[in-house]
Amino acid sequence: MQPVHAAAAPAVAVAASPAPVARLSLRPLALGELADLAASRIPAGMVGRVQPGALPPAFVAQRALDRIGQGASEFWCATFLIVRDDGEIVGGCGFKGEPAKGRVEIAYGIAPAHRRQGAAAAAVQALLDLAFSNGVREVFAEILPENAASIAVVRKLGFRLDCTRVDEDGDVVGMYSFAPPVERY
Repeated sequence: MQPVHAAAAPAVAVAASPAPVARLSLRPLALGELADLAASRIPAGMVGRVQPGALPPAFVAQRALDRIGQGASEFWCATFLIVRDDGEIVGGCGFKGEPAKGRVEIAYGIAPAHRRQGAAAAAVQALLDLAFSNGVREVFAEILPENAASIAVVRKLGFRLDCTRVDEDGDVVGMYSFAPPVERY
């Protein structure tokens, strides 16, 4: 099955807290933009529109480029920008690789100035919609136990803690997963 292109992902409204927040949409990063980020450069078209801490770190962009270079689907490996209606980039999110056995991992990050305003929940919901509309049966996220805000985001959306494990960096992480009711998607 061919993935639904991210540009088809609708803008998602976020909850107002405490002041109204702009509507958000996901925009996939182009390969050239990923290359700039992997080299720790802000892509030219983003200068002046990026909140501090909104872009993925260089290693995330490089990992995406490496996987795409090995033949993995750009849709499942590249990062999406979280963009406000006014064009301001407030974060990034995406899938960490192609689905395996009907499961796919997600990751997300929001600029500090835009946290606690619903942007992370809106981005995760958009990733869920994209994943399930492309045949995925379960989405999961690995979260450090001390990241209470991220845990609150996934719990709010219905994720459950399945287990804890030690990740490749030696950190203990919680494995949170979500599988929708069959009739939802």
